[in-house]
Amino acid sequence: MSDSVVTEESGVDENVDSTESQENTQESIKSAEEVLTEDLQRLQADYSNYRKRVDRDRAVAYELAVASVLNELLPILDDLDRARTHGELEGGFKSVAEQIENAVTKIGLVKFGEAGTPFDPQIHEALMHLTSTEVNEVTATEILQKGYRYKERVLRPARVTVTDPE
Repeated sequence: MSDSVVTEESGVDENVDSTESQENTQESIKSAEEVLTEDLQRLQADYSNYRKRVDRDRAVAYELAVASVLNELLPILDDLDRARTHGELEGGFKSVAEQIENAVTKIGLVKFGEAGTPFDPQIHEALMHLTSTEVNEVTATEILQKGYRYKERVLRPARVTVTDPE
């Protein structure tokens, strides 16, 4: 016995309409599935981008916090350097000073500024200005106060005496 029934009024085979209807339903299911898959992929990409942005922002916030703390320690490090220069850094205090300096170095604080290097306004702050025949380019001839850098950020430029060629 066949599933196909011919109606008396229309003379149309209902099985043909049923097959077309099933094909349309399957196509609409496939298109709905594709739409949902695209939405899911877009949502996953958005979430991945969000996580990357949050991780990057968290790293920047951490670096800013560490730089802020290190910036507060710079006057103490300057005092330790002055005490060492004047010979007042002896005994137990010398040990404490070395531990503090080692700790900030381990964190990533770098001291910079050497006499005789070319003047770079991005890392040097000119406090005095001289001229001389002994130099061929603008040079930081005397370091008045060392500069400090944490990672790529200059916390304090080196304060220097600048000598220009005559």
